[in-house]
Amino acid sequence: MGDTFTCESRMTIQPGDTIPDASIKIIDGDIQSAQTGALFADRHTVLFGVPGAFTPTCSNKHLPGYVGHFSEFRAQGISVMCLAVNDAYVMQAWARVQRVPAGLLMLADGNASFTRALGLELDGTDFGMGLRTRRFALYAENGVVRQLHIEAPGELRVSTAEAMLAAIGR
Repeated sequence: MGDTFTCESRMTIQPGDTIPDASIKIIDGDIQSAQTGALFADRHTVLFGVPGAFTPTCSNKHLPGYVGHFSEFRAQGISVMCLAVNDAYVMQAWARVQRVPAGLLMLADGNASFTRALGLELDGTDFGMGLRTRRFALYAENGVVRQLHIEAPGELRVSTAEAMLAAIGR
């Protein structure tokens, strides 16, 4: 995405915080409604956020890294979820195009309510994109954030699948 997105100045979720409860659409083949509180409960999860489905870095590098390493996360008992401020139909189409495996959950946050609750939004208005999700990855255990890695503008280093596998080190 570009280097000139601006980030909102809200309180960002931190390690030790509980994942906020918000309505979300889950795509795992079909589209389903869920609450994030229940979704993150009783599991170890890597959640990574992308600014947008079908955008170059998100489609060519970020999501494909998690698709390629999905079996390694699963072998460690870690669920993987991808978050974007896109509608559920766009996320479903993107999952098909990217050949996202069953079990790697795509989270469609069409109104950015979950993204805002996390404090991880960015303003892409100057690019005609409106409010979006910052590029990040977090690791949570039973709904509690243990690690948070937020990318600097224009970068893809600390939130990659490889970086998260190394950071979790299980």
